Amino acid sequence: MVISALDLFKIGIGPSSSHTVGPMLAAAQFSAYLKDAGLLTSVTRVVAEMFGSLGATGKGHGTPKAVLLGLEGEEPESVDVAGIAARVAYIRDNHRLNLGGCHSISYNHSTDFFLHRRKSLPFHPNGMIFSAFDELGTTLIQKTFYSVGGGFVVDGNAHSDDCLIEDSRQLPYEFDSGAELLALCARHNMSIAELMLANEEAWRPTDVTRAQLLKLWCFMKECIDNGIANSGILPGGLQVPRRANKLHLQLIARPDSTDPLAVLDWVTLYALAVNEENAAGGRVVTAPTNGAAGIIPAVLNYYLEFVPGANSEGIVTFLLTAAAIGTLYKKNASISGAEVGCQGEIGSACSMAAGALTAVLGGTPEQVENAAEIGMEHNLGLTCDPIGGLVQVPCIERNAMGSIKAIHASRIALHGDGTHFVSLDKVIKTMRKTGEDMHKRYKETSRGGLALHVLEVPVNIIEC
Repeated sequence: MVISALDLFKIGIGPSSSHTVGPMLAAAQFSAYLKDAGLLTSVTRVVAEMFGSLGATGKGHGTPKAVLLGLEGEEPESVDVAGIAARVAYIRDNHRLNLGGCHSISYNHSTDFFLHRRKSLPFHPNGMIFSAFDELGTTLIQKTFYSVGGGFVVDGNAHSDDCLIEDSRQLPYEFDSGAELLALCARHNMSIAELMLANEEAWRPTDVTRAQLLKLWCFMKECIDNGIANSGILPGGLQVPRRANKLHLQLIARPDSTDPLAVLDWVTLYALAVNEENAAGGRVVTAPTNGAAGIIPAVLNYYLEFVPGANSEGIVTFLLTAAAIGTLYKKNASISGAEVGCQGEIGSACSMAAGALTAVLGGTPEQVENAAEIGMEHNLGLTCDPIGGLVQVPCIERNAMGSIKAIHASRIALHGDGTHFVSLDKVIKTMRKTGEDMHKRYKETSRGGLALHVLEVPVNIIEC
């Protein structure tokens, strides 16, 4: 199993890579399957069923609208964000859905879309079943999909720990653990970014990879700028105010501040801006998920704004290094909040950003691995407990805290020589085991933690 950097970093829409991006992609795949099988024109009705975490918090995460748009053939990277609300309203009000973008069928939201709040499918908490029927009510096809975090989708043939799609291509420097990664770097006298870039040639030429990574950064920076520019109240009913705009005005009002920690306020600003845009359903980059999408852009922007000599080559190095670390979490644990809690999202992003920052600051592969380990070690056990099923509280602030923690982890690692007691592989294994032991109420169901004790009402009652 191999993973490209451009699989980990995807351009999509908020508020959730697992609950919005994944379901939209799954629905689009279902429509494409019907078309490829020659069944599309025979379909008169489609039923979509969401299970587990998708059922429990799908409404707050925008799952219904994502599924409808996916069934109409839209994809997260290209869908017109500004037009989503109007399109969804049209589908619901007119009871018509343009399946696959070319075949109009009837649609009734009360009978054709189901959020199963307490039922789960066997493989993963984020399960979906799509069923297509003909005019006689006969089932033409039924397919199961799982959204396994970060916008990754697998079909119903997935089993056991197989969260990735098998890929037969051969990489020049394939690695499945941090130890293997460090050994390859030492053997070939390469940095982690150089090794990762060589592997990316299995998918595309090097210059294309560099261009795509810089494009990703442009989207990240645009998201920061949009988040700073926008103000008001976030959607969803909690009446959470945006803070990035106000914080930015405060910071630019004191450009000559002597506060030695003012730089941390700027990092906080970048993270808040991204995740407020995500919470509002804006365009974001999975890094490696939407819920944790603010950390890598915030730390990368910190590098560009505050580190002398920062340049575009540093951007490429940063993202490649982060991706190498991210693949280890994807292969050996999980980046799904519904599967392992927020440690798999904020923890993974913090770890990736810490290692990446260490790399662009001149750290050795060993120091990079050390920083990545520190970043996760101090997020172990972090629960996923979004209040009201919305990616707002505590999610937005957790991105700010995770960004600061990533910078701190990098600084600790750079003061050492790369030798340390706990390896990255051991902390990844620990994260996975901790997630397995964590009660399901603390894994994106909004039935425990802050989600329960702040409002003291289960999410399903709030949503109803």
